Amino acid sequence: MAQLLPFHGLLPSVERAAQVAAVPYDVVSSREATELAKGNPYSFLHVSRPEIDLEYGIDLHDERIYAQAAAAFQKLCKEVPLTLDNGKHLYLYQLQMGDHVQTGILGAASAEEYRKGIIKKHEKTRQDKEDDRTRHVMELRSHTGPAFFTYRDNKTIDELVAAELKKAPLFNFTAPDGIRHTLWRIDEAASEKLSKVFAAEVPVFYIADGHHRSAAAARTAAECAPKNPDHNGTEDYNFFLTVAFPASQLSILPYNRVVRSLNHNSPAGLLTILSERFQVCPAADGVTTKPGEFKFYMAHEWYVARPKFDIAKLGVIEQLDVSILQDNILGPILGIEDPRTSKDIDFIGGIRGTAELEKLVNSGKYAIAFSMYPTTVEQLMAIADAGAIMPPKSTWFEPKLRDGLVCHNF
Repeated sequence: MAQLLPFHGLLPSVERAAQVAAVPYDVVSSREATELAKGNPYSFLHVSRPEIDLEYGIDLHDERIYAQAAAAFQKLCKEVPLTLDNGKHLYLYQLQMGDHVQTGILGAASAEEYRKGIIKKHEKTRQDKEDDRTRHVMELRSHTGPAFFTYRDNKTIDELVAAELKKAPLFNFTAPDGIRHTLWRIDEAASEKLSKVFAAEVPVFYIADGHHRSAAAARTAAECAPKNPDHNGTEDYNFFLTVAFPASQLSILPYNRVVRSLNHNSPAGLLTILSERFQVCPAADGVTTKPGEFKFYMAHEWYVARPKFDIAKLGVIEQLDVSILQDNILGPILGIEDPRTSKDIDFIGGIRGTAELEKLVNSGKYAIAFSMYPTTVEQLMAIADAGAIMPPKSTWFEPKLRDGLVCHNF
């Protein structure tokens, strides 16, 4: 069964929580992180993207990067300050974006359960990104950015959470992007009770977002254990930070694609080739409204493409819209054989909207953009249950968790 354990959380002062909280390290570029942290010495981006305080263009795997991260972390611990809770707690973390509200339980997940598959994944990880996160975590001796898990809804957990939400929160602020973040500390007795329900009634977790954080946590545990002659599996390094949300509350946005060239095809020629396997028509805009179709933008025009073949006869992975695009267009026609490694494709989170796709193509940097219908949570769980792997960049979850609100030291 899935463990979600109380732990000694490291938290910022109430007065500076909003200053500390920062977007995840992997959703912004170095330049964007620099702008977001400008004028705010307590932004957690100084820890998660430490290159912003070093010379521009520094190699992101330079030894100085990790030393700078550790120095920035110690500075926040001292000056904010970040304070370790005396007792072991679970926390509730609620995010509100417009009318959408989701409430998750923040706690410590098990690296061993990740290795055993009780924490299920649906994406492959990249070695270089695993290396970077593992080094970062080991340098700080802290998990500072939570993984984002989901689980099938559980009535008992819902009732316990509802009771806690009636209490006064610890943090409650609206970030500059308009997303409200609210955090409750659950008392020790209630934390233990909630943790036991997970252990008894929740068979698995699914990684929604944070595959590299989870993989790095498992590697961290594997590195630490041999160095401890008294290792028994209960040490803090065996666990890592996560927020687990009931599946019904999640919001998945599309993960759109932009491609640099038409692979020696003209726009008219590409339309002719596509019409062999797709019904292609002009579209008024780039908003995709149903699964089984996607829209694309090139030469200042939007089009909609609907497969002529029977999607229902395809396998669970092949039925995904991102798979249909990859298997029938990106790979065989546009030459994107491996989207994980190709330099000719980029991925744009749906939160940026279709206007961003138009802007990128109109700039001349890209030749074509694809607007996708979002993958569903049920598809994600079905694929993870089957032990299968989604194509890269199949899901974009919003709203995003913030780093720095609660850290897990070891």
